[in-house]
Amino acid sequence: MTTEASLYIPTLADMLTARTRIDPYIHRTPVLTSRMLNELTGAELFFKCENLQKAGAFKARGASNAVFGLSDEQAARGVATHSSGNHGSCLSYAAGRRGIPCTVVMPRTAPQAKKDAVAGYGARVVECEPSTSSREAVFAEVVAESGAEFVHPYNDHRVIAGQATCSAELIEQVEGLDAVVAPIGGGGMVSGTCLTLSNLAPGIRIYAAEPEQADDAFRSFKAGRIIADDAPDTVADGLKVPLKELTWHFVRDHVTDIHTVSEEEIVAAMKLIWKRLKIVMEASSAVTLAAILKNPSVFAGKRVGLIVTGGNVDLDRLPWN
Repeated sequence: MTTEASLYIPTLADMLTARTRIDPYIHRTPVLTSRMLNELTGAELFFKCENLQKAGAFKARGASNAVFGLSDEQAARGVATHSSGNHGSCLSYAAGRRGIPCTVVMPRTAPQAKKDAVAGYGARVVECEPSTSSREAVFAEVVAESGAEFVHPYNDHRVIAGQATCSAELIEQVEGLDAVVAPIGGGGMVSGTCLTLSNLAPGIRIYAAEPEQADDAFRSFKAGRIIADDAPDTVADGLKVPLKELTWHFVRDHVTDIHTVSEEEIVAAMKLIWKRLKIVMEASSAVTLAAILKNPSVFAGKRVGLIVTGGNVDLDRLPWN
């Protein structure tokens, strides 16, 4: 088992290098506001719209940093990963921009829109059962066969440094934030947020939001050690994976608290954002607003950034249909 002592912990210098490296391949995404949502929550909310990112998700940042940081020799063997969707499509996007092969192991239950997106960027899709154990076992076979460079969806210093560029943009776009709230599954975006804010804006509190039905990060945070679920079931399909050693380092040391929300609260928040901000975003992104609505006393009177992590939705399978 990998121990934290053997991991490379990304630094602020890594984030700054990533910003320069990925700049030609990503969008500087906008920040949206809603007076109605401010009135409803009692807070000033600033939505960082990574649903409008390349490939439709913040993961384009980490994937691009990993792919364009490879040596020519590494790149020639291609890249591979396992993903419920967004990391897979974003790695496929980045690999396509560099002109190298990409293989993605995906749960057979992943939304068809996400499978199509991965294939659409030119990657090979290999299906597995919807559990962490199956995903990792099938992936091991793929890497043994191809020799491709493994780009983990979140437990990878290159990926975290790339995700960290999102909050670097946010604090340039919005002054005086009191808190930032991000969804948590494996913890890549939360870790990147911790990396940037702990160095550049240590006064900003960092909160994570998670589905009650996939609350392993919440339970890990309370227990002080990683507790992993193998196959949780939630409408927020991007948040089903557990923390790993590298992301746990950031969550343990820098997150103020983790708030959990029900399936009904996620869907209600998703509807609100669609209606009021007029943007397409995933259920996984809605946990942030749901957490604020559920815990008004924590955020009342505060200026709060929310990371809208992705917008890759299967329009034929919306959670309120």
